[in-house]
Formats: sequence, structure tokens, C-alpha cells
Amino acid sequence: MKTFGLIGYRLGYSFSKGFFTDKFEKEGLTDYEYVNFELDSISEFPEIFKKNNHIAGLNCTIPYKQQIMSYLDEIDEEAKQVGAINTVKVIRTGEQVQLKGFNTDIYGFENSLMPMLTEKHKKALILGTGGASKAIKHILNKNGISYLSASIEEELADQEIRYEQIDESVLKEHLIIINATPLGTFPKVDTCPSIPYESITADHVLFDLVYNPEQTLFLKKGHEQGAATKNGLEMLHLQAIKAWEIWNS
Repeated sequence: MKTFGLIGYRLGYSFSKGFFTDKFEKEGLTDYEYVNFELDSISEFPEIFKKNNHIAGLNCTIPYKQQIMSYLDEIDEEAKQVGAINTVKVIRTGEQVQLKGFNTDIYGFENSLMPMLTEKHKKALILGTGGASKAIKHILNKNGISYLSASIEEELADQEIRYEQIDESVLKEHLIIINATPLGTFPKVDTCPSIPYESITADHVLFDLVYNPEQTLFLKKGHEQGAATKNGLEMLHLQAIKAWEIWNS
């Protein structure tokens, strides 16, 4: 039996578990399984290898994407730059187990967002400054797109503004708007980031990392203003496919 799994805190419904279980069934991989490993603390991480010697690859989600890094033997260069891990490759040599960390969110986000952009999309507004924004900032930098981040923290870092500073002039300048907050996620579907949606135009691209519901209130409000919109489902599919490639390479 080959075991793949997801490291997290309280996982509930897991996209990864559903995706890979379905994939294994469709491809007739009867000796493969995908397991959710709920950890109360990242210090419990080494224990899963003691209890299961068939682990062949892992995904990692919040709140452990950064904490897991100190438990790895090697980290991919791009993941190191981002400072977050969501995929762990398990390399076995006899009894020896080595762990290498990757960030496939980078691949998923880039290949989902970039096809939506044109020459006029030079600046982005990122809503949220949490862990999810790390891969976003990396890709925007990589593609020469400048950005501002909207923050609710007391102290603002460089390139950060407060939500109340987002006005028509900010939106006119930033034609890419990315929701990197959990606002709007099921079951709290009647919430969305507080921005002046009436200032959004048909030139805007709105990207929401949330994928459940399919159309969040954030995307609905943007769509009503004529903006191009996309949720985070394609990004999740792409990052999962990339993780599968890494595990099997």
C-alpha cells in the first residue's frame, strides 16, 4: 500500500483527499490511499512516519506551511524564496527517509491567473496579508507586476495599505484584485472584503482563492461590474497535479 496524505490542524472537508481518492479510483490504483493527518501541533509530524512506513508523499496546509520547514532535509529553491511549503517528497534509500519540501501553490496560481491578464494589467491589489499571499507576491514579482496589500494589522509593512484607503483612485490604478482572505467561504457566503465595488470596471480581473462556493460574493460583485472573474478551484487542481508529478519523479 502506498500512502499519500495531508498535514493540517482541523481538516474537515479536504480538497486534496477528494481529488486524490477520486484520481486513484479512476486510474485503478487500488493499492494507493490518501489520508488526512490532523495534528494538534507540528511537533507530532515525525510520529506519522513511525506509525506508517508506506508514506510516499504529503501535502501540507495551514497552519503548518511554514512550521514544517524545520522538519525537512531539503527545500526547493523557489519554495525557500516564498517561505512556505505545501508539498513534501518522501525519498527512501533503504531504511533512510529523506524529506524535500516544495511549494506547488506557486505553479497553480501562476498558471491559473496569468492567462487572464493582458498588457494593461500592470498592478495588483492583494486583499489579505496571511500565508496565502506569499505565493501570490512571489508570482507577481516574477512576472513584473507591482502590488499593494490590504491589511487589517495594526502596523503596516512596506507595500501595505488599510482597507479604508482603498478608493476609486486605488482601484483605477490596480486592475488585478486578488482575494487572499477566507471571506466568503462556505458557510459564511454572505461576507466579502470591504472595498468600493462600484469602482470596479470591465478592465478589472478579480481572482478569489476561495473555491466554495463557486461564485463568492466578491466575484459576484465584480461580475456585476463587468470584470473578468475566476475562483481558486483551477489553482487547486493545478497544484495537486504538480504535487503528483513531484512525488512520482
